Amino acid sequence: MHEQYQPRETEAAAQSHWEANQSFEVREQPGKDTFYCLSMFPYPSGKLHMGHVRNYTIGDVIARYQRMQGKNVLQPMGWDAFGMPAENAAMKNQVAPAKWTYENIAYMKSQLKSLGLAIDWSREVTTCKPEYYRWEQWLFTRLFEKGVIYRKNGTVNWDPVDQTVLANEQVIDGRGWRSGALVEKREIPMYYFRITAYAEELLADLDTLDGWPEQVKTMQRNWIGKSFGADIVFDYDVASVGEEGQLKVYSTRPDTLMGATYVAVAAEHPLAQRAAATNPALAAFIAECKAGSVAEADMATMEKKGMATGQFVVHPLTGDKLPVFVANYVLWGYGEGAVMAVPAHDERDFEFANKYGLPIKAVYKLQKMGDKPWDTKHPVDSFEEVDISEWKEWYAWKNDPALITINSGKYNDLTYEAAFDAIVADLESAAHGARKTQFRLRDWGISRQRYWGCPIPIIHCESCGDVPVPEDQLPVVLPEDVVPDGTGSPLAKMPEFYECSCPKCGKPAKRETDTMDTFVESSWYYARYASPQYDKGMVDPQAANHWLPVDQYIGGIEHAILHLLYARFFHKLMRDEGLVSCDEPFKNLLTQGMVVAETYYRHLENGGKDWFNPADVIVERDAKAKVVGAKLKSDGLPVEIGGTEKMSKSKNNGVDPQAMIDQYGADTCRLFMMFASPPDMSLEWSDAGVEGASRFLRRVWRLAHAHVGAGLPGALDKAALSDAQKEIRRAIHLAIKQASQDVGQHHKFNTAIAAVMTLMNVLEKAPSAGEQDRALLQEGLEAVVLLLAPITPHISHELWRELGKSGAVIDAPWPAVDESALVQDNLTLVVQVNGKLRGEIQVPASASREEIEATARGNENVLRFTEGLAIRKVIVVPGKLVNIVAN
Repeated sequence: MHEQYQPRETEAAAQSHWEANQSFEVREQPGKDTFYCLSMFPYPSGKLHMGHVRNYTIGDVIARYQRMQGKNVLQPMGWDAFGMPAENAAMKNQVAPAKWTYENIAYMKSQLKSLGLAIDWSREVTTCKPEYYRWEQWLFTRLFEKGVIYRKNGTVNWDPVDQTVLANEQVIDGRGWRSGALVEKREIPMYYFRITAYAEELLADLDTLDGWPEQVKTMQRNWIGKSFGADIVFDYDVASVGEEGQLKVYSTRPDTLMGATYVAVAAEHPLAQRAAATNPALAAFIAECKAGSVAEADMATMEKKGMATGQFVVHPLTGDKLPVFVANYVLWGYGEGAVMAVPAHDERDFEFANKYGLPIKAVYKLQKMGDKPWDTKHPVDSFEEVDISEWKEWYAWKNDPALITINSGKYNDLTYEAAFDAIVADLESAAHGARKTQFRLRDWGISRQRYWGCPIPIIHCESCGDVPVPEDQLPVVLPEDVVPDGTGSPLAKMPEFYECSCPKCGKPAKRETDTMDTFVESSWYYARYASPQYDKGMVDPQAANHWLPVDQYIGGIEHAILHLLYARFFHKLMRDEGLVSCDEPFKNLLTQGMVVAETYYRHLENGGKDWFNPADVIVERDAKAKVVGAKLKSDGLPVEIGGTEKMSKSKNNGVDPQAMIDQYGADTCRLFMMFASPPDMSLEWSDAGVEGASRFLRRVWRLAHAHVGAGLPGALDKAALSDAQKEIRRAIHLAIKQASQDVGQHHKFNTAIAAVMTLMNVLEKAPSAGEQDRALLQEGLEAVVLLLAPITPHISHELWRELGKSGAVIDAPWPAVDESALVQDNLTLVVQVNGKLRGEIQVPASASREEIEATARGNENVLRFTEGLAIRKVIVVPGKLVNIVAN
């Protein structure tokens, strides 16, 4: 055993052992408890960042701990390998996306291996390989035939120069991020997953996910957005429209229908198109609307603009004519592309009505309850005393009994619920509306006019229509030698790809050139890990049902909605195809916090900022260690302190994990990551913290080296322990108890490590002269090694062997608490006089309250500080202290 801790050599030896023994390759073992631990797989961007290191270390600690519990643990890894970044890199470097992707995978895999993760690499999946996406295409064809997938026109952001659809985040100030061209809204045929058919189940099953953070479940509930309302039908005003027809809107607040003063339609609505045919100004405005974003978030913040069409619709209850406006905040793809506007009770409608001078009619007021308003949140007691603009806030208080309807004719003086029921009943009897439950969730459009993605397995035939590719012709292989130029999909320019024969009639046909949204690949990879080499189906049902659902899933909160919702949806699709038997894919979810670091910058002449890496900055502190300034190492001139931010390229505050591993070793990085913060909280990077973690591991190594160098002791005689030795053994088992709770129950690895550090302080001071002392130290060091084994596996592997243990530490069980060691014969209690510490007393653990009080009263310090005083009261806090009150 080397005298000094040498992480590079230690880690290489441990990893060689694991690889030679295939230590982490697992097989199904019926009858043995399983534990499936999974971290969200990475995009092969080229190199790991600290977020990766933290995420995968958290998962690895959990997986290794569960293995020590005697479970058959599966921890796989793969690559989310399709997507736009590969295409962008290909265009920049003039290299095929496949080549770029596979090279990045090779490098990142070596980085992951250097972390010592307990991964079963025999199950590795790469989503851009045909043997993976073949089964995605297979499921697509089955769902298309069942109608779960369908094709229809959808509104998208279209870059007319690059001839491609842009994601909302790729539209910057109305222009394409790459070409700079003005983006258009365009209707193009797209494929959709009918996720709305599963909306009710996706919502209800959130209540079964007890192991998920409440925050994530709330985000999904809001995204699914179940609401109760009514469809409301407005007849066209024939005189202004020129034909008979009806406009249908959905509203969650039909109780406010009597306050509707106009309706707004999307630019693509038939009423808008009809009016624009004879109105050039309206046609120009519609073109402007079509050039805007199709993102709901953008709609909420953009300036509300509109234009009257000159057309009217008829209010279904009053017969009043309401003007029809085209408005930029109404999306054609949502509902019927029309909304009824009640500006007195909706902030968006209120803003629009004020801008265009439209009527604002309040239909709720606060009634008096006796001589006072209902409560303090209601500042007035009648409608006349209120500025109309404030009504939009009161609108939210729909269940408040102080709020009743006004200006509503026969529906006056009703509460929200009564007004809702009465108005909907009249709409239904007049055949101009119906009660309806609706979801905010929309069907999932998965078509992408991009190259580096999974080909959609559909053939277009003039005679037969859209024909799924037969199973024996799958996979539709994406050619991997293409270098895209950014102008449209390369597949649409490759006759050798799209020219084919119709599988039904044999006539010449055209293969679909769109590819799938990359969220599709990440929606089922967890299931493929159960049987990655299975070639008879998407998953081997027997293996899938053995491992699924995933026991612990780990990933960032940024995936709370789309990825996790799509994966839940996909799991239910696979269940309904008989591939899996459980209803949900992930039993427990841990969302890890970000890795943040200080930022430093200088202002540029153009108003921008020049960011400097923390490693290039010297921080200046005052006598109390408070940061008072910072300067650049290279020129000694001041830089601005930007505060802590998530590590990113844009802020230049990232730390290269590989550099840290090369300098300190993987175990030090892992230990720091787990000690600096609980896993669900942000972790602030600290060079001093990393150095501290390194010092601690060197301490452990030094103590073990000294112990082993003196020869391994015999067995511990527990019955012969002195009181001092019992206290040391109690410290050992207190640490085991604390760490067991923190790691196993709460995933609070930082406090588990703190317990081990506390134990190390005891062991370093413990005597080692006698045989019993050395046997006790052996027990303590074994506990330290086992408790650290999931967190710092390499040094634990080596020290376990040096401590004379047979077998590898990964095969050792988690240490058990000896409850008898925690029992104390004597207790040390603090003694206070009038709340001030005046001494300590030793009492038997079995001492009665009276005996404790008598011992405390007899303490010489107590006698000194109570001399001449009358003792009024003695307070005994069992196991902790005695407080004597005297005056």
